[in-house]
Amino acid sequence: MAREQFQNLTEPMYYILMSLLKESCGVDIMEAVDEISNGRVRVGPGTLYSLLGKFEKETMIRETEVIGRKRSYIITDKGKGILLDEYRRLITMANDGLLYLEGKS
Repeated sequence: MAREQFQNLTEPMYYILMSLLKESCGVDIMEAVDEISNGRVRVGPGTLYSLLGKFEKETMIRETEVIGRKRSYIITDKGKGILLDEYRRLITMANDGLLYLEGKS
């Protein structure tokens, strides 16, 4: 089910998963998404915690620590596979577009 549901990731999904290559809490994830995307993608708390819940349910991430209300997460091997598949899909799309736009197809 996760492969179908997360076959094409949205930008926030992609950057959240990328940020979780390193163990992070919610605030750190939001800051990492902003930094990784050079400020182009920003994730608010509502979107973030909704997606974290979905990712955790599909075992794409796992909770690593809970201190009071602060929860930390890290990506799983399954999540890394989905992230890598999306990376490859985006590269293929960009290459296809480049060939088409340059009139080489």
